[in-house]
Amino acid sequence: MSILVYSVSGAPRPWRALLGLAFKGLTYETRILKASEGEHKAAPYLSVNPRGTVPTLVEGDTVMRDSIAALAWLDRAYPDRPLFGESAEEAAYIWQRTTEFADYLRDACHGVLAPIFFHGANAATPELVAAAETLRAEFAGLEKLLGQAPFLSGDRAGAADAVAFPEVRLIQRAVETHTALMTDLGLGSFSQDYPGLANWKGRIEALAGVAKTFPPHWKEAA
Repeated sequence: MSILVYSVSGAPRPWRALLGLAFKGLTYETRILKASEGEHKAAPYLSVNPRGTVPTLVEGDTVMRDSIAALAWLDRAYPDRPLFGESAEEAAYIWQRTTEFADYLRDACHGVLAPIFFHGANAATPELVAAAETLRAEFAGLEKLLGQAPFLSGDRAGAADAVAFPEVRLIQRAVETHTALMTDLGLGSFSQDYPGLANWKGRIEALAGVAKTFPPHWKEAA
């Protein structure tokens, strides 16, 4: 039975679920909702997810409306290539990082990205400078973790990587599209400042199926 994923192009939370599917080598269909037209708040989608949020994963009668819950469900429904490790110790380790990234890394990235992508910021305001400082501290922590293993989940990509990758890649997208501002914020030389993180990002992007998860509108804008 096919898995259907409702998403909004570029939204990090559905991207997490798509990466989980890619890491497991599963086939799926994606239905992209146009947030600019309010499709995620319109009646057809609200009949699937009354909160009007993304992602929503649907397989038969199973409906998952949260990205982390979707990753956990995938691990139980399709146990091959586990996203949360194989032992109790691995599960605890990966779950801790997954939830930390979903909270702290997400907040740090959003603090930089929301003003730039959604509010048209074009100058390094004191608020953006402070947000960038918080983000650099989070990136330094990721850099340290990646000195211990090739992936944030250990020896292979898992749930922690699925949560962290969209955030990191969206920051790189901001560097690509708003180079001067990101440079002013001290975030313009990502690869040089965080080589471990840059190498990890490359390892994730090289995995089978990951390219399919990228926001469709990025290709349209290229």
